[in-house]
Amino acid sequence: MLDDRDRKILSLLQADADMPVTEIAASVALSASACSRRITRLKEEGYIARTLVELDRRKVGLPTTVFVIVRTGSHAADWLEKFHAAVNAVPEIVEVHRLTGNFDYIIKIVLPDVEHYDVVYKQLVSRIELFDMSAYISMETVKQAKGVPTNYA
Repeated sequence: MLDDRDRKILSLLQADADMPVTEIAASVALSASACSRRITRLKEEGYIARTLVELDRRKVGLPTTVFVIVRTGSHAADWLEKFHAAVNAVPEIVEVHRLTGNFDYIIKIVLPDVEHYDVVYKQLVSRIELFDMSAYISMETVKQAKGVPTNYA
């Protein structure tokens, strides 16, 4: 069970995983060693799944985001396995979500430019048969959270 200090520690780490333990400790009114033990416990208990580095997409040449809505003609186990393999084989595909409703999947793709979408499209359709694909170019990121709310834990 998490307490308010644990939740605050998780929020601070989500905002900046490189924040020194001494700063985190000061923010939650703990000693550095007590705070360090809490962070270790949060990792051991699985609240902290992993630590990542967020790259500046413009500096690494991937400023463009395209979302693709997919409808499939099949939901058989072998097709699903093949679909999972296909999307995992394309590094520009950074997220895939299975949906309820009229569409089956939404795919988030990061690209150097819009024209490169055709390269990714051809890679994907050469690996898996899809009923329908519609691409939507992101014009602006209005909100991109640096983590998830911690008040539900």
